Amino acid sequence: MGARQKRDNHILVKEIKKVAQPLCQAENFELVHLDHVQSDRETIFRIFLDKPGGITLDDCVDISRQLGDLIDVQIENIGSYRLEVSSPGPKRPLNKKEDFHRFKGERVKIETNELIENKKKFTGILETINDDSVVIAVDEKRLEISDHVISKAMLAGQ
Repeated sequence: MGARQKRDNHILVKEIKKVAQPLCQAENFELVHLDHVQSDRETIFRIFLDKPGGITLDDCVDISRQLGDLIDVQIENIGSYRLEVSSPGPKRPLNKKEDFHRFKGERVKIETNELIENKKKFTGILETINDDSVVIAVDEKRLEISDHVISKAMLAGQ
């Protein structure tokens, strides 16, 4: 994939997010994440939604139809694409501070872009959410991780 196509796809993801966010809010869904996958044969946009009580297959079908129509009308020159709408699943990403607050007390996996105690990957119980850090319990000790070094955070699943 060329640099121009990669940039164009990044712009398309932003445009789709602008279209999807109001729809999700109107339908009482949380837009958790929007992802783009480019293969030789097709362009895929993946939308991950959540709501209290979880997402059903009917929810996914309904949003997919509505969002597909909105994208086709509001975004010019998108070309051929496939839209996939689903739940974020048991390994839901934690992207915003609100996500950390919502899942306090849950098992999480956090990856950092700097070494902390000679490691970059941690799994533990999310205990405390501060203004600029989080605290997780790892192997019976508490570890504070600054927000600016977190590269990836998600629920650890079962």
